[in-house]
Amino acid sequence: MALTVDLDLIRKYNVPGPRYTSYPTAVQFTDKFTASQIVDDLKATNTVPRDLSLYFHLPFCETLCWFCGCTTVITKDHTKGGRYIDYLAREIELTLPLLHPESQAVQLHFGGGTPNFFHPDQIRRLGEIIHKHFRFRPGAEMSVELDPRRLTREHVQAFRDMGVTRASFGIQDFNPQVQEAVNRIQPKELSDNAATWIHELGFESLNVDLIYGLPHQTPETFARTIDLALELKPDRFAVFNYAHVPWMKPAQKIVERAVLPTPEVKLEMLKLVIETLTARGFAYIGMDHFARETDELAVAQRARTLQRNFQGYSTRAGSDIYGFGMSSISQTPTHYRQNEKTLEPYYKRLDAGELPWTRACFLTPEDMIRREVIMRLMCDLELDFDRMGGALGIDFRTHFAKEIAAFAAPAADGLVTLSERGIVATESGRLLIRNLAMTFDAYVQSSEKRFSKTI
Repeated sequence: MALTVDLDLIRKYNVPGPRYTSYPTAVQFTDKFTASQIVDDLKATNTVPRDLSLYFHLPFCETLCWFCGCTTVITKDHTKGGRYIDYLAREIELTLPLLHPESQAVQLHFGGGTPNFFHPDQIRRLGEIIHKHFRFRPGAEMSVELDPRRLTREHVQAFRDMGVTRASFGIQDFNPQVQEAVNRIQPKELSDNAATWIHELGFESLNVDLIYGLPHQTPETFARTIDLALELKPDRFAVFNYAHVPWMKPAQKIVERAVLPTPEVKLEMLKLVIETLTARGFAYIGMDHFARETDELAVAQRARTLQRNFQGYSTRAGSDIYGFGMSSISQTPTHYRQNEKTLEPYYKRLDAGELPWTRACFLTPEDMIRREVIMRLMCDLELDFDRMGGALGIDFRTHFAKEIAAFAAPAADGLVTLSERGIVATESGRLLIRNLAMTFDAYVQSSEKRFSKTI
């Protein structure tokens, strides 16, 4: 069913806020921890077999896209890929003794950077290392992010041979003027080739990324980009609001030289995206994600098994995330940890025989309660007070009396229906689900200036 968008309402709620790929968010991560704390926590977690979600951060890119907020290493020296794989293997070997020997991987994701920066032979070698050290459950989800500008059929085949069945690639915008303004020249032919190879080689799912809010974009030009993207027959869309955070990513200052869309124009583009894709058979999962009604994400949302993690929306609830590579983030039920964020310190720690953890966050019992509440609201788009209270072992109405009272304002604005039974996001509220989730965030008031705006 197609959604409509109230622009006045969105303007009112367009404030800085987290994306809630974790709770507490990365702002709460600290270097005030010891490695023994993490080791002890992992040993306690792994007294029984656990489902594992493996993430490999492959950071290299040949050029920098000026809008990019990812952690990357810019180089044209492809020999660096082989050395990096050596260190990934070393990190895996140091991690394995901390895991239960019967644990199985249910998910594998390669992110970047540009995973296809690596030569096909290097990709195959990495796949051999991973399959040597980890057991995968039948039907495990394996996915990769690709860059059509440096992609060959051999790259796609190498990932497919490894067992990868889901692929994602960025388009951002097909307009050449926009591409030039953000230093990402990608003629449509390259995206066509990438989609063709992905479909021909038997991948089960294709996701494409678009960004609205880039220089020179208008609703009319972005409508053309959406139409062209639909020709690629994707199963999912991720349509991101450009997060302009030059205080964190200095290269974004270059983007300011061009004409950025006004907030009103960005909202018109958001309206266009939602109304176009939902009219074309895509379910609006939430935030910036869309999936065909028959897609696993849409099915999981209807079954209330959807979750959010550092890769966005996911169908593998309850798995522990083990991130490998520089800057990668891992997650267990009781803590988050992040690796060294730059290459040489990452290598140096592994050379010393140490796991390269640099920041961590240990969750309090209250953090765990609020994490589950935020997760379920972000994924289910509603909260049943009795069901949530029973699952968490609390009297929900008493525990969150202040937060429930705070929903009176968004209820008056038509973002939620608020009853004695619970909270249900309306059609308009789904667009502002980050704002609704912020109500349960105990830290957000002290750190909101660190976040991009919610729309």
